[in-house]
Amino acid sequence: MTVAKASAPGTPSWLGAVNDRVGLSALLDHGPLTRIGICELVGVSKPTASLMMSRLIAAGVVEEQGLQAGTPGRNAVLYAARLDRPLGVAVDLDAHELRAALVDAAGTPHPVVRRALPTDEAERDAAAEISRAIGDAAAAAGADPDEVRIVCVGIPGYLNPGGHGELYTETLPGWPVVGLHDELEAALGRTVYVENDVNLAAIAERHRGAGIDHREFALVWLGNGVGASFDLSGELYRGTFGGAGEIGFLPISADAAAIDPDARTIQDLVGGRAVARLIAGDRPTDAEREVLAERIAHAVLPLLATLDPGCVVLAGPTAALGGDRLAASVEATVARIGRWSPAVIATRVTHEPVLAGAREFLRARVREYLLDTVARVAVG
Repeated sequence: MTVAKASAPGTPSWLGAVNDRVGLSALLDHGPLTRIGICELVGVSKPTASLMMSRLIAAGVVEEQGLQAGTPGRNAVLYAARLDRPLGVAVDLDAHELRAALVDAAGTPHPVVRRALPTDEAERDAAAEISRAIGDAAAAAGADPDEVRIVCVGIPGYLNPGGHGELYTETLPGWPVVGLHDELEAALGRTVYVENDVNLAAIAERHRGAGIDHREFALVWLGNGVGASFDLSGELYRGTFGGAGEIGFLPISADAAAIDPDARTIQDLVGGRAVARLIAGDRPTDAEREVLAERIAHAVLPLLATLDPGCVVLAGPTAALGGDRLAASVEATVARIGRWSPAVIATRVTHEPVLAGAREFLRARVREYLLDTVARVAVG
């Protein structure tokens, strides 16, 4: 691939690069298109569309993909974006298992691979674990691992983006407490993003769940751990030090303490151990659901007082136990004990939400990486 200096705005080379980027975007958004289809979507003439496709094929980012049959006259050539490069790998891991999947610029579904993680801290190695995940995900998708340029790692914790990048987590033994991001990038030779798992679940919710109908929402994750994420008009608020939403560590109010005198924090009130003591079966009874709803309502109140979101999404294993009925009970309880009246809904992303969010996060970045290569390729 020949790379040239950026062309000046308004020059033929610059205009050609702009058209090429728009044409490639159309192929990523709509799949294989004929020249006529490209003209209609992009708003260019047939000769211009032909030149665009010729340049993109020469750049190695577009290929001819057969002919479109069933149309009058000669069968038209179908053009398609090449999705075999660049690539990304999305990773989601907890204390016991790592899950990973390949990601391309069009968001094509690829197999999810799983690998059990060692329980012995001495056997843990962050770079080695992510490196194996890249190889496993590429092999499962029949892709070249050397084409993986970007990796997103979802973790149960968070990284301080400043200073030495301290890692705050209780479920990744043996991983470096400082310098994790730099260590991964150096060892893997790729761009690496390390993201909080609840933030990734919120990204999935933005694209597949509550975010479709709500401009802003807070997502509350209820599982072994408790956390929150804040989506403000499509942008995640992570905080200055990356720890926004770590509500499990918050002390509870006097009213909440009256519910459970042994509880000191929100984690004590609605974390996995508390819920296990509260719910006897696979699903909460009506009485258990009401008690759980009151606990969750008290955990949600600090978020409402801080951000006043119009919607609260309940996600995670505990939320899945109660579903829509639990969400309705929490909404009614919040309105009764507080001065806020947000919509409280159960998540609509019920299958591997963290990995789904990591895939969506990466799809946008792999796509931008691909489109940027078009802008850098020298055009005639």
